[in-house]
Amino acid sequence: MGINSEKDIEANLQIGPTSDGMVRLFIDAGTLEIPLDFDPDEADEIAEEIRAAAARARAVK
Repeated sequence: MGINSEKDIEANLQIGPTSDGMVRLFIDAGTLEIPLDFDPDEADEIAEEIRAAAARARAVK
């Protein structure tokens, strides 16, 4: 399975700060829950990667 492979999986994503000063991405896919914690600098890097991917995706259309 790669990033370009489609899957029929429904999931919810929540993003917010934790009480420990981390940024949490929380993925809920039914019976599976995945909390991913990042320090603020890592979260900024991830946000930049998402923006860059969105720009590349727009260029495909």
